[in-house]
Amino acid sequence: MDVKRLMLVALVAGLPMFSPPVIAHHGSAAYDLSKVTTMKGTVTDFQFINPHVEIYFDVTSPAGDVQKWVAEGVSVGSMARGGWTRNTLKVGDQITIEGHSARNGSRAMILNKIVLSDGRTLTTERADDYAN
Repeated sequence: MDVKRLMLVALVAGLPMFSPPVIAHHGSAAYDLSKVTTMKGTVTDFQFINPHVEIYFDVTSPAGDVQKWVAEGVSVGSMARGGWTRNTLKVGDQITIEGHSARNGSRAMILNKIVLSDGRTLTTERADDYAN
């Protein structure tokens, strides 16, 4: 086998090692898309980063217990097209958040929209990140 063919075989065989984000993309199968969950909470962290923006927030139950939640948005580009920036949320902000909770009962959700304390509503685009 000549050197060119050997290099081609090595390249094709090694390609999967360089594409884990494509392989790892999980879609929305882990979430209950038939039910919308809405809750009020306090932002504890806001990660405006790819591959998915994340909002960490605390929800206080009627009994006074604090539950830690995370809402997963779409990519930074998609969120930015909807008016989001890295300064949209700050630790301590009070929000009303809507999304689809995890099927396994964990305190995680995919984000549909939030209502800020000033009444502004921000939504997410899903088409490019959660297509089935």
